[in-house]
Amino acid sequence: MALDGVPFQKKSDIPQGLWSRCDACGSMVYRQVVEENLGVCPECGVHHRLPARKRIEQLADPGSFEEYLADLVPTDPLEFRDRIPYTERLAAAQTATNEKEAIIVGRAHIRGRAVMLGAMDPFFIMGSMGAVVGEKVASAAERATEEDLPLVLATASGGARMQEGMVSLVQMAKTSAALARFDDAGGLYIVVITDPTTAGVAASFASLGDVIISEPRAMIGFAGPRVIANTIKAELPEGFQTAEFMLAHGFIDRIVPRKDLRREIARIIDYCGK
Repeated sequence: MALDGVPFQKKSDIPQGLWSRCDACGSMVYRQVVEENLGVCPECGVHHRLPARKRIEQLADPGSFEEYLADLVPTDPLEFRDRIPYTERLAAAQTATNEKEAIIVGRAHIRGRAVMLGAMDPFFIMGSMGAVVGEKVASAAERATEEDLPLVLATASGGARMQEGMVSLVQMAKTSAALARFDDAGGLYIVVITDPTTAGVAASFASLGDVIISEPRAMIGFAGPRVIANTIKAELPEGFQTAEFMLAHGFIDRIVPRKDLRREIARIIDYCGK
C-alpha cells in the first residue's frame, strides 16, 4: 500500500512486555530497568510487591538458601466455600505462584552472616496466614533457637486466612509463643515489613521483632483505613498506616530502601553480636 505514491515502511516488530506502567505514578517504565532496580520504580521510587522467592533471592547470598518444610501443604479443615471451594482457591494460588503456601523459610547467609530466613508471598491468597504459615514461622523460630542463629522474616500479608477460621486465628498465639521462647533463649529477631503487612500478621509475629525495619511507603496496620474511618466516624491523619507514619509514632525502628536491606540487616547482626 502507498499514500501519495510513497510506500509505507514496514514497522519493525517490537517485542511484547518490554514496558510496564507503574501503578503508583502511572509512568511507562522499561521492565529491565525496574528489575535491575530490585522492583523499585525508577520514576517515583515506589517499592513494588515481590514474590517470596524473589525476596529471598534479593536478601540471601547467592546459592546460600536451604529451604525447610518445603513439602508442607494446607488442608481444608472447615470444608470452606465462599465464591468457590477453598480447595479450588488453594489450587489456583499454587498454580499462579508455583508455591505450596504463602511463606518460604530456610537457612541462608546474608553478607556472610548465617541466619534463619523467611519471606511471605503477597501473591498467594494475599499472603494470608493459615495453619501452614503459622507452623513454618514457629518452626523457623525453633530452629533458630536450636542453631543459635538470628531470625529474619520479611512480612507481606492481608492477615489471618478466613477460609481456615479459628485454625488460622490460633496461629497468632502459636507464632507469638515460639518467638517468646526464642527471645528467652537470647535470640535476635529482625522483622522486615513490606507492603502490605496488616491484620493478624501485624498483630502477631510482624510486631515482635527486636528490630523492626520497613520498606518505604509500606502499608502497616490492623484494619484497613476505610474500615477504621467508618467505625470511628472520624477523618484519619494524613499518611495514616504508612511506614513513615508508623516510624514517627514509634511503631517501627527505621525505614530502609530495598537496595540497602542486605547491608542494614548485616549491620544489625554485627551490632547485636550475633
